[in-house]
Amino acid sequence: MLLAIDLGNTNIKYGVFDNDKLVASFRVSSRISRTADEYGSVLVGLLHDRGIEKGDIDGIVFSSVIPALNYTICHMCEYFFNISPLIIGPGVKTGLNIKAENPREVGADIIVNSVSAFSKHGGPLVVIDFGTATTFDVINEKCELLGVVIAPGIKTSLEGLASKTAQLPMVELDAPKTVIGKNTKHCMQAGIIFGFAGLVENIVNKIKEEMGVDSIKVVATGGMGEIIAKEVSCIDKVDRTLTLDGLRYIYELNK
Repeated sequence: MLLAIDLGNTNIKYGVFDNDKLVASFRVSSRISRTADEYGSVLVGLLHDRGIEKGDIDGIVFSSVIPALNYTICHMCEYFFNISPLIIGPGVKTGLNIKAENPREVGADIIVNSVSAFSKHGGPLVVIDFGTATTFDVINEKCELLGVVIAPGIKTSLEGLASKTAQLPMVELDAPKTVIGKNTKHCMQAGIIFGFAGLVENIVNKIKEEMGVDSIKVVATGGMGEIIAKEVSCIDKVDRTLTLDGLRYIYELNK
């Protein structure tokens, strides 16, 4: 079995694949203060709860956007599973041609999502990841990453709004029935959800203009993807396992 690890700014997402089938997935919060023993103990317990033992894992692939945690997670893999993980980075075969001014600046999450979406849907396409940041990855029909748009994350924006104001609370991120709010909760929900829906529509339209295309496939992933997809017409598909599937795909390319 293959263990795929996606280390994000807020959460670590784990996926276990039996050949090409995702048989288990779970997430834990990503904290720099945790040790390899803490991460490993939690992971082994989660695997055991799903009927998967340490010895069932024969390969590990790992992507990260928190370099300070890389050693900890690699040490966990080596100590608990006796496996050195394949780490997504320079030198790893992905099939993606990165057209950025400095390809080393491109995050592993963007590479993995781009490769995964292109392998499933072809190009040209836009991949929107609704995570701690909201990223738009633009890939052409040749599997070339033309560039990326980075905007604030939805939850990040809400947390900033609530923490920087005296009377605005944290609220659930659901779309209200009307855009004109009658209470604080609905006012904030309308601004966040409908505001980001407008952001998504506008950025996708500008991407199409710059690429000179009338239409383009748009694939969304991340926790808020389904909520925003209901409010816009430009998102064609929401794929919650896009990153984990991409990690498996890249692992097979390098096997």
